[in-house]
Amino acid sequence: MAATSAALASGNATTYRTCPRSGLQFERSAERLMIFNAVTAVVALLVGGILAIGVVLTRWPAVHWLAADTFYMVLTAHGIDMLIFWMIFFEVAVLYFCSSTLLRCRIATPKIAWIAYALMVVGALMNNIDVFRGGSSVMMTSYVPMMATPWFYLGLILFAVGALIACFVFFGTLVVAKRDKTYQGSVPLVTFGAIVAAIIAVFTIVSGAIILIPTFFLAIGWIKEVDPLIYRTIWWAFGHSSQQINVAAHISIWYAVAAIVFGAKPMSERVSRGAFLLYIFFLQLASAHHLLADPGVSTEWKVVNTSYFMYFAVLASMIHGLTIPGAIEVAQRAKGYNKGLFEWLRKAPWGNPTFSGMFISLIGFGFLGGISGVMMGTEQLNLIIHNTIYVPGHFHATVVVGTTLTFMAFTYFLIPVLFKREVISPGLAKIQPYLFGFSMYFFCLVMMGAGTLGVSRRHWDMAFGGAAMAYEWPGAAYLMMGLVGIGGIAAITGGALYIYLTVGSILWGKKLDAGVPNPRFTPIPPTAPSAAAQVYGSAGFAAPGTFVLAMVFLLAFILYYFINWKYLAQLWGMS
Repeated sequence: MAATSAALASGNATTYRTCPRSGLQFERSAERLMIFNAVTAVVALLVGGILAIGVVLTRWPAVHWLAADTFYMVLTAHGIDMLIFWMIFFEVAVLYFCSSTLLRCRIATPKIAWIAYALMVVGALMNNIDVFRGGSSVMMTSYVPMMATPWFYLGLILFAVGALIACFVFFGTLVVAKRDKTYQGSVPLVTFGAIVAAIIAVFTIVSGAIILIPTFFLAIGWIKEVDPLIYRTIWWAFGHSSQQINVAAHISIWYAVAAIVFGAKPMSERVSRGAFLLYIFFLQLASAHHLLADPGVSTEWKVVNTSYFMYFAVLASMIHGLTIPGAIEVAQRAKGYNKGLFEWLRKAPWGNPTFSGMFISLIGFGFLGGISGVMMGTEQLNLIIHNTIYVPGHFHATVVVGTTLTFMAFTYFLIPVLFKREVISPGLAKIQPYLFGFSMYFFCLVMMGAGTLGVSRRHWDMAFGGAAMAYEWPGAAYLMMGLVGIGGIAAITGGALYIYLTVGSILWGKKLDAGVPNPRFTPIPPTAPSAAAQVYGSAGFAAPGTFVLAMVFLLAFILYYFINWKYLAQLWGMS
């Protein structure tokens, strides 16, 4: 007791608290870093969500709200705030959670972690301010020779440096845990997934530096030229790989939710870890689909990337899509839910937003994002929808339905556990994942439908008003873009509800017991709700319901894939 009091009295002492609701152990410095990064992420989501209103109401033909210059400024900021700032701030919080909290150790170099956070905040602010000044409406891709101001690139570079430092703090924390022997055997699967996300993040950030630093030098006049084809090739190693960080991170959270809510262990640790490793080797290569219409890369390179390497990344995602619901089914059947194929699923806690959000995310990511991604990544089929609004339909299915909804669901777990607050308006919290998730399902489907009809990806006016030679779209294209507007507003409403619940819970939610502080880590209580997320182990393969779901997915995959070959065959009449 005296040692505990002395440790708590010391300003620099490492202290831990054990959450009485989950059994998770939070180290003080890591906890504060998680809170600050997560809160900043929600602020970025709020800004991006407000901007989404302008994007949606402008692409809705009957409304067509913003003028062209304003639309491109808003679209630029929306993409960067959502895909980069919201997600990476939250992912840094997840990295610290998966290392310090799940491994029950102190965070390495907290002062350096705060420097990383400061650089990220300064970079995000610098980039946003510059975009809103109106001189850098170059879209998130910022292709040269269309130039932004130097502040635009400098903001992204500072943010990337901060994120890279945060990744190294995460790796250092793994070393601390190994040295202090805070866990036995291999790291938990959730932590392993976070390691994969961090490795991909290093590749992604280095790729961004390779091309953004010369572009910054071009903007300030230090160099004369950056080759556009080289820029596109290297930028997409950064741009699309940032989504691969998201994939590894949100799948890690899926495993965590299955473990925390159900006590589920993966069906096979080795298979799941092998699938994560496939991401490191092949997932970044999915960026090739952005370059399939470019003359700067060879046909052989395109074929290898889209017809061979991409399949290994798809295999990895399909493995996760099978093993996570399979693990839940095994855990539910062990509790007695054995009637028929799907009692385990019917009896799942659908009123728990952490579970419902995760499962809606999983299904949407697979059926919408996964299937459309394979179609886009096939060289011949890509030509049907390249640079159409099908592309944002696909990536909203991956980064919004997949990643954002997963992060929202996990927030409902973190509010009482990390923030030590009770979630306000539990009735609204129950419906929020359904409103947001199903609205995004609809939004993505009609957007991909409009893209299949050829509607442009980014153009301010789909009718090309004032053009010398007007193009008459079929009525179905206008209908689908109108439905995109309706679905988008519904999804924004779901996002606003999440912001209200999150901010409201943190500010005025009922305070909960924080748990007893301790000067050192303690072993995992075997009865803790989070115990399965913090250990190594497999559960077995008795999951007939999941097998049926997998066959349904495979059938949908095959049907849609060959329907698109039929669409491709119908194009030859145009030549």
